[in-house]
Amino acid sequence: MYDSGKIIAGLVIFAGLFTVPFIMNRGTAAPPPKLKIVSKAKACVEDTHYMRTSHMKLLNEWRDDALRDGHRLYINNKGKKIHIGLQITCLKCHSDKADFCDKCHAYADVRPYCWDCHFSPEGRKKWASTEGHF
Repeated sequence: MYDSGKIIAGLVIFAGLFTVPFIMNRGTAAPPPKLKIVSKAKACVEDTHYMRTSHMKLLNEWRDDALRDGHRLYINNKGKKIHIGLQITCLKCHSDKADFCDKCHAYADVRPYCWDCHFSPEGRKKWASTEGHF
């Protein structure tokens, strides 16, 4: 091998350039977004940790229960009865899609398909007429 020195030097330079971004950002992450919640309710459907980690699982279960099985009542971990519905229940507090949904989903780099079926919320006033209808 006549060029082994050049090859090894090239691999060392490549490895160094490739790892620099990882070394420079070691131990840092983007801060989670600060979310605006417009709420008169004292608590969400479930506790904050559960909603942050498992809200899509809950929404999928709600979809199956409400649309496929016809069950429209959810009983949370505290025993409180809640009517199942994204637009009726969730959008009472989380009515601003840009300041709530989009910020968190962009941070997590996910693209939910909620708005394929539901109307995209544009603010509190739009949903005021749907409260109490289930």
